[in-house]
Amino acid sequence: MTADLIDGRKIAAKVRDEVRAGVQELKGKTGLAPKLGVVMVGNNPASDVYVKTKEKAARSVGIETRTVRLGADVSEKEVTSLLDCLNEDDSIHGVLVQLPLPDHIDPLKVASAVDPMKDVDGLHPDNVGLLLIGAPRFVPCTPAGIQRMLLESGVTTAGKHVVICGRSLIVGRPLAALMMQKHSEANATVTVAHTGTKNLAGVTKQADILVAAIDQPGGINADMVKPGAVVIDVGVHRMEDGTRENGYRLVGDVDFEGAKGRASAISPVPGGVGPMTVAMLLVNTLKAANMATTKEEDVLREPVDIELLPVS
Repeated sequence: MTADLIDGRKIAAKVRDEVRAGVQELKGKTGLAPKLGVVMVGNNPASDVYVKTKEKAARSVGIETRTVRLGADVSEKEVTSLLDCLNEDDSIHGVLVQLPLPDHIDPLKVASAVDPMKDVDGLHPDNVGLLLIGAPRFVPCTPAGIQRMLLESGVTTAGKHVVICGRSLIVGRPLAALMMQKHSEANATVTVAHTGTKNLAGVTKQADILVAAIDQPGGINADMVKPGAVVIDVGVHRMEDGTRENGYRLVGDVDFEGAKGRASAISPVPGGVGPMTVAMLLVNTLKAANMATTKEEDVLREPVDIELLPVS
């Protein structure tokens, strides 16, 4: 068996086309373009690359950007004060803080300081709660991108067993909440594996859809993949490689060469989840702009379908 390649770049291009059309429609109605405010703290080279990638993607669809770079020694109060300014600026529709932050800054406090109506990363506690109850305002970009990849690749999730390796607040937990929602693009049985999981391979081999977000290069090998499973690789790691002109290569959390011989479909690194994460940031920014210009919080919200146990 040789797995089909889930081409994140191709799917992301389709998403960008949709956003570009949405931006033009918004401009036609209001004369305004969506605008994204980005805050970067410190001098992390990888973060700088990610921010520039997001800026370039935004410009390509007509979304304006304003990036504020702060020194690594900035105080937590200075960061939240800046966020207060961006929250109050009506020309800014979406706000994100590039992670990771320096150790002396609490990421939860920072996420909580972003206006939940501008929280295009979906990390504010209000938006986390809305996702959990099935009425998402903003879905975190990587989980949203993974769901779209599966949909565009014709992968049925309803009734399938999704195993997510990793319980981070930006991938594992929100993806679990997203995939268990009661609608056709989710409705899966979800298992979240993590550092406390015993016999990880025994768990991953049960997965119809396996998502690797463990931050370990090649940590998921072929023997951990159920034959015919769909594998989504979230990890991105720079490995030294003297055969490359730039001196390195990018790999994921999955042993790609081994896993592609057992999986039915697999996302590559690079070219898989990464482009989709950026594309879904653009989706969320357009959504925030639409909500701001219509003054309707629920302009793109889905109805809630909550199952409640009877009170005994």
